[in-house]
Amino acid sequence: MATELEDLKILQNAENIADAIWKRVVQWEDFAKDVVGKQMARAADSIGANIAESYGRFNYGEKLQFLYYSRGSLFESKFWLNRALARELMPAEEVRAYAVRLSDVARQLNTFANSLKSQRKDNKAQSKSIREPSEEYIVDSWLDDSTPLFTDLQLDWLTTLPTVSSL
Repeated sequence: MATELEDLKILQNAENIADAIWKRVVQWEDFAKDVVGKQMARAADSIGANIAESYGRFNYGEKLQFLYYSRGSLFESKFWLNRALARELMPAEEVRAYAVRLSDVARQLNTFANSLKSQRKDNKAQSKSIREPSEEYIVDSWLDDSTPLFTDLQLDWLTTLPTVSSL
């Protein structure tokens, strides 16, 4: 795991996507920028912002919660990319390229979340403190869930473009 926030590859990838989207959106006309562009830029920025916030948290539950927020922002970014395509603000090839990059970040989020879950489990096992059995206080059992942040179906959706007939 990276020792410094800036060393996180997933954060660097999220920043690169957000910056590329920003550079593209600022070129649009005012109405398109206002309706689609600002939302898309905010959603893309939020992916990395929530990864950074997760990194800065101490509690594993909080760390994972911010990764889930990042996941939501990633889906929102895909939604706005689909809107940009449908409204002919971006060509299909460009939208597909962003979608593939978002899918890569989604896979990295899965890996990052699974790593945190594994660390949490290892830390619990190594704990030498005296505690009541955790079964009595099942507050954060979802943290031990091995379900990934993104399923294969969701990863496929991220790279799928809407069909021409649906536009």
